[in-house]
Amino acid sequence: MAGFEYKLGVNELKSKNERLWQALIGEFLGNFILNFFAVGACTQPQDGLFKAMAFGLGVFMAITIVGHVSGGHVNPAVTMGMLVAGRISVVRSALYILFQCVGATAGTAAIKTLLDEQYHNGLGHTSLAPNTTPLQGLGIEFFLGLVLVLTVFGACDPHKPDSRYTAPLAIGLSVTLGHLGTIGYTGASMNPARTVGTAIMTNNWSNHWIYWVGPIMGGIAAALVYTQALEQPPPPVSILSSEKYKTHADEREMKKLESARDYA
Repeated sequence: MAGFEYKLGVNELKSKNERLWQALIGEFLGNFILNFFAVGACTQPQDGLFKAMAFGLGVFMAITIVGHVSGGHVNPAVTMGMLVAGRISVVRSALYILFQCVGATAGTAAIKTLLDEQYHNGLGHTSLAPNTTPLQGLGIEFFLGLVLVLTVFGACDPHKPDSRYTAPLAIGLSVTLGHLGTIGYTGASMNPARTVGTAIMTNNWSNHWIYWVGPIMGGIAAALVYTQALEQPPPPVSILSSEKYKTHADEREMKKLESARDYA
């Protein structure tokens, strides 16, 4: 029974070492920041580049602030990719997604409250363009989730330690890229929590399933592709290093033998 609880991650609810509650607060705060500032950018009559920069910088800032606490998922698609790759437990992933959605909703509610209704401009809610079918929208959101989670895995590969210093920037730029390429067709959600936050505040649930299924399926596919085909293998043990230790050990043994002869 204990082993089953460990695999599910139930033990994390009781362990102080896992810092689960700090991580959940981090995911809440990260999504709050993202939706507050990115949705705020969407309320202004600017072009797609302005919005793309706002979302990319929002993700960059959120990961920089909370990444050391929770891993900086700030997105259910990333969390599901990590779950499939075995990097996170079932319990933790479920709680992450819950707090991500609550944080995104709170961020959207805050900007909605602070701005007069005439400035809301739909609060940046994602929707399909008039000539974009649900299937096309699903495909677009799938590839948005794919490129985002591939970037997350690539930037956070434990066998590429140098890349972790640029991980927040790389992930933020992948979000910017996704918005630059597709914001005019699906709103470039890439993030189910981001969309559910605006859906609740605008009570607009049209084609909402696309913004969950697309990015999450893309995230799962990215996790499988990276871990099975692209992940950097661990560096081999240096032969010279092992020979060096072997030589030192031999020298110590010789000194012991010489000392024994001296005493004899």
